[in-house]
Amino acid sequence: MGGWLVWRDELTIGQLTSFSLYLGQLIWPMFAAGWVLSLLERGKAAWSRLQPVLDTPLSVDDHGTVPKVAPGAITVQDVRFSYPGQPRPALDGVTFRLEPGTTLGLVGPTGAGKSTLLRLLLRHHAPDVGTLQWSGIDLRDYTLGALRGAIAWVPQEPFLFSASVADNIALARPDASREQVEHVARLAAVHEDIARLPNGYDTPVGERGVTLSGGQRQRVAIARALLADAPLLLLDDALSAVDTDTEGRILAHLRQARVGRTVIIVSHRLSAVADADETVVLHGGRAVERGSPAALAAGTGWYARQWRYQQLQASLDAS
Repeated sequence: MGGWLVWRDELTIGQLTSFSLYLGQLIWPMFAAGWVLSLLERGKAAWSRLQPVLDTPLSVDDHGTVPKVAPGAITVQDVRFSYPGQPRPALDGVTFRLEPGTTLGLVGPTGAGKSTLLRLLLRHHAPDVGTLQWSGIDLRDYTLGALRGAIAWVPQEPFLFSASVADNIALARPDASREQVEHVARLAAVHEDIARLPNGYDTPVGERGVTLSGGQRQRVAIARALLADAPLLLLDDALSAVDTDTEGRILAHLRQARVGRTVIIVSHRLSAVADADETVVLHGGRAVERGSPAALAAGTGWYARQWRYQQLQASLDAS
């Protein structure tokens, strides 16, 4: 239209040029205004979904006043806990004492309450009856930050973030050096796997670690827990996705790394708790057996039967 007006001598070339320049300067602000309005609507919709989550009260109270956990014995006394709506308790009258610097194995059939006990120690839930103490102080008297900062936990399904392998390992200690990260990766028997990745420790793993196998994710999570160097290490069936040879290497490294550290190992493989100072067998939420792994294997209970079965299975797989 401007060219037609210039051809008819109704508009000069300078006026047409000025108009085009002004139009170019106005277009982006108009686009930006629409983009901002779209962002505001998206943010409003996202906030309406997020606000109920933020407004949800904590499942346990955080009224503790003790700001630091002093390493000491962990005492579980007559603990009973039931999940809401469940007719049977997940834990019923569990009692034991774990001295500092020792390793406890927690074994038992599926649904026996092993993971539930770890969640009570982490104060994800509060017991209905009984007490849990650390260094003679009830866990409720510690602040949640102090308690959970003193515990390194490897859950059954480890969560990895959309970041590099090194960043995922150094989650609890962002200031850790690359040498420290590689050291704990070797302890977790995952260093060689990481070295084969396209960019080594700088390789992004994707949300939830989708680019890694289940065993690699577990070992990265173990390395993260070891780097945290917390006085209490909780391994919740953290070796279920690795083969027996890798499991043996990890356990051998853990014997060195756990010196002076209290460790609780939950596992369905009894070989994972064979070197524990003491083992507790949970069944139906109750502690039905307790003693050293060797003493339990020589007995006639659930541990002995499961030990013989797993040894037979291992010999058949080897042959």
